[in-house]
Amino acid sequence: MYLRKDRTIYLVAGMTNMRKKINGLWAIAQHKQPSAIFSGSYFVFLGKTRKVMKILYWDKSGFCMWIKRLEEETFPWTGKHVTVGDNFPVLVGENFPVSCP
Repeated sequence: MYLRKDRTIYLVAGMTNMRKKINGLWAIAQHKQPSAIFSGSYFVFLGKTRKVMKILYWDKSGFCMWIKRLEEETFPWTGKHVTVGDNFPVLVGENFPVSCP
């Protein structure tokens, strides 16, 4: 997965119901950061078991969602706002390889 360095990543604090689809996650993102929803920023959601992560973003033609589910390990979670760079790969760890071209 490739993330753009010029985008902001919003880690949505707390645990999200992972049954939510794009519209449900969009509503949460809209409530948390209404000014950033159509900016191309990444909104990262984590389920309560920390085994499922969803990333929602706007790509100029509609919303896209990436999903990663771990079978054995869990994602580390800080719940902080970070910018793409060295911090995000540390957050998701080796289980969710991210490259920032």
